Amino acid sequence: MLKPTHEKMNGDPIADSGPLIELRQVVKKYHGLAGDVVALKGIDLQIQAGEFVVIIGKSGSGKTTLINMITGLDRATSGEIWVNGTPVHNLGQEKAARWRGQTVGVVFQTFELLSTLTVLHNVAFPMDLAGRFSVRQQRKRAMELLAQMEIANHAHKLPSAVSGGQQQRVAIARAMANDPSILVADEPTGSLDSITSAAVIDAFEGLVAEGKTVLIVTHDEDIAARAGRTITLADGHIVAERR
Repeated sequence: MLKPTHEKMNGDPIADSGPLIELRQVVKKYHGLAGDVVALKGIDLQIQAGEFVVIIGKSGSGKTTLINMITGLDRATSGEIWVNGTPVHNLGQEKAARWRGQTVGVVFQTFELLSTLTVLHNVAFPMDLAGRFSVRQQRKRAMELLAQMEIANHAHKLPSAVSGGQQQRVAIARAMANDPSILVADEPTGSLDSITSAAVIDAFEGLVAEGKTVLIVTHDEDIAARAGRTITLADGHIVAERR
């Protein structure tokens, strides 16, 4: 069993100047009727705090599987995933969900907004789940995040009453609700037009400028061109990197 790069005296991992995210020989197999499918094949990867990283590759290359490992949405078959000193590979489902709510903001391709809640309440909802802030503080922070995403004027509308690009901005604001150090997005511009996509990329760049670490899976070459680092996956392997 590999050990974390740095440990406290009692053996608990701690964050330091090492990589914020580290994957060590990560393998992911899926079992199906037709046999096993190996989605990730011994991935080694380090991401530093404050990086803007884009993962590209053809469909089936393992991109979404990779970010699901990092966010704890899925578990590796073998290998280790360390995020800010936490051994994500050892977390059970409940602990992973609690850890994710405090550490990682996730933006889904299909937004996953709650249709019966207003834009404002969608953003406040993660804070309520985590038991962070009073109701008044939740509302204030939600409005601040919506203003940061330039959508505060739609705060009291339902998601169905705003455009796809605006819904994506709401999803980003919601992902930042608990002030995570890492933001992960899966094809965040996949259903958006080029002008709206550019505005969403601007929003991500603004978060990086504030010191957040942003990790994006995409087919969008425009996002890749603006990232600080691009990682290319093919058939479950990292086959290229560009800085």
